[in-house]
Amino acid sequence: MRSSLGRVRGLGSAKEGAHHWWQHRLTAGSNFLLMTWLLISILRQPAYDYTTMRLWMESAWVAIPMILLVLSVFWHFRMGLQTVIEDYQHDESRVVFMILLNFFVVGLGAIAIVSILKITFGAAA
Repeated sequence: MRSSLGRVRGLGSAKEGAHHWWQHRLTAGSNFLLMTWLLISILRQPAYDYTTMRLWMESAWVAIPMILLVLSVFWHFRMGLQTVIEDYQHDESRVVFMILLNFFVVGLGAIAIVSILKITFGAAA
């Protein structure tokens, strides 16, 4: 139910709920597939020492799914915490928490992706 003033102003549902829900489910599915790939790939390694794992990570066939995994996990994480913030923060601090969340997710995601690329392109450790 909306008030007459709400109908005139066009206030009401943001019409983003279904889109957010689908994105969250899609990232959950991609997280499952990519984490399964990661676990199987790691378990198939002959050894788990630094050299073996670094050589494994230098392959583009490993770097691309790893970057996709980072993107999917961080996007899923952001959407989940966005929902928590929107549901439980009801004052102006909601905006501050959303900005901090975005900076945190983009910052850590960028660090992870740059690290993967650095290993892939053979930069010195």
